[in-house]
Amino acid sequence: MKYYLLSFLLLTATGILGQNYHTVTYYTNNSVKLEMDIFQPESISETLKPAFIYVHGGGFASGQRSDGHAICKYMSEHGYVAVTISYTLYMKDKSFSCDGITSEKIKAIRYGTNDLWLATIYLIENSDKFKINTSQIFISGCSAGAETVLHAQFWNYQKMNWTDQKLPENFRYAGVISGAGALMDLNLINENNLVPLMMFHGDKDNLVPYGTAAHHFCDPTATGWLMFFGSESIYEFIRNLNGTVKMYTFTGSGHEVANYYFEKEMNQVLEFCNSVIEGKHFQVSIEQKL
Repeated sequence: MKYYLLSFLLLTATGILGQNYHTVTYYTNNSVKLEMDIFQPESISETLKPAFIYVHGGGFASGQRSDGHAICKYMSEHGYVAVTISYTLYMKDKSFSCDGITSEKIKAIRYGTNDLWLATIYLIENSDKFKINTSQIFISGCSAGAETVLHAQFWNYQKMNWTDQKLPENFRYAGVISGAGALMDLNLINENNLVPLMMFHGDKDNLVPYGTAAHHFCDPTATGWLMFFGSESIYEFIRNLNGTVKMYTFTGSGHEVANYYFEKEMNQVLEFCNSVIEGKHFQVSIEQKL
């Protein structure tokens, strides 16, 4: 699968939050229109700024980039170039549950991941225009978006990339924020690709496992059976590698907390990103209740 950045259109729009942002339009080779909304800090300065990318949830079948407007507005007000993206909803009109097809579920994650890489490439190529420090690009997402950002960091880009566009050699994200996300394989994480992680997850999540289990807890005979390693498993794996990681466990809660810190206590996201930029190392596990 090849992607071509055919054109882009910068539109100044005023959202329901009263915040001006730019919408960038681009297309895949099968003419699927994708867009990203770019929120910039109000202060005009030549100083390069960190960037924050948000990927919405929705089981790779629904959701919209406007779900990220609140957190992007907040981050831009605190000095970040904040971006919320649309991406290929490959599972639209398909099942992402136990009665789906495992290979199709994996393909959906690959589509989302490649679209995120393409959005990242656009920001890097236009870093002078938007005053972005390309060594300080954070990615975040909830549910399907969290699965996208985790795989975007830990998949081997050279092997999994479908695009003709290339990320710079040795590029890595500054950090990852995952709300109720999971990886298909913990062994994707190693000492060479470790980056700081913030994760939050309900320990009673019956869709994306908090620990290690099948996606949606499907029976092994199900056509959509897919093993997932959730936030608790990722936290322990990274802690054993002496990586920087912060984990919030919502005890007694399910998948409803997937967007919690992007909607309610946004200061925790900002604090994490600022701490990473300051070079702090931490391994923190915190229990929360709604």
